[in-house]
This record gives sequence, structure tokens and C-alpha cells, in this order.
Amino acid sequence: MDFKKRFKTKNNRQRGFTLVELLLVLVILALIAGLVLPGIIGKAESAKVKAASSQISRISMSVESFYLDTGDTPSTLEDLVNEPSGVTGWNGPYIKNSLLKDPWGQPYQYSVPGEHGDFDILSFGADRQRGGEGKNADITSWE
Repeated sequence: MDFKKRFKTKNNRQRGFTLVELLLVLVILALIAGLVLPGIIGKAESAKVKAASSQISRISMSVESFYLDTGDTPSTLEDLVNEPSGVTGWNGPYIKNSLLKDPWGQPYQYSVPGEHGDFDILSFGADRQRGGEGKNADITSWE
């Protein structure tokens, strides 16, 4: 009978975590987050640079398609999405309007005639200013 009473009281007691155990788990999670998050954030920025470069290549191909269809380069990138007046042979839209902004939400810079070719397309990068290095470097259609 004594054995049954001990067994019952052990099963009926609720066992929980102590404050020290909870604090230890929180410290371990904070250390892991401190090691992992900087690497993830760095990867996100380099992914934006690659995405901008890819979008510039796609816009360049769209400008060339526009030229093949109309015999002239577009005066603005909007001409790739909406048919400009006075242009014959337009067979667009050549690109989605959403691709006319870089991954940082800024419109791509487009100039025709360009300094480096028939046209130039560039993004100012993460800092949104001309020049810079690393993630802040300009992404261009000519390099």
C-alpha cells in the first residue's frame, strides 16, 4: 500500500522547467541568432545586387527587341510597357512594368544615346547614389 501511495503522488505532481533552465535556453538561442543572422542579411544584399544585374540584362534585351520592331530605340523605359504615340511596328509590351524598378524600389536610370553604347541602363545600388563599393556600387548595362 505504501508503494502505491508513493507511485500515485509522483505521477500526480506536475514537473516544469526552472527559471534557470529557461534562461539557459534563451541565452543559447541568442548566441545562435547572433552567429546566423549576419550571414543571412549579407546574403540578402548580394542577392539584390544579382537581381538588379539580371533585370538590367532583361531590360537591355527588351530595348533591343523594341529597336528591331520599330527601327528606333525607346525614348524612355515606359515605352517598353505602353505604346508611345507616333511609333510604328510596336509589338509590346516588351517587359512588365514591375521590372522597371530596381530591388531597392528605385527606377532604373536610362539614357539614350548612352555614353557607353546606344543606350545605358543603371541602378545606383543600395545607397541610391552614384558610385560606391560593394553592395552600394552602381550596377550597369555596360560592365
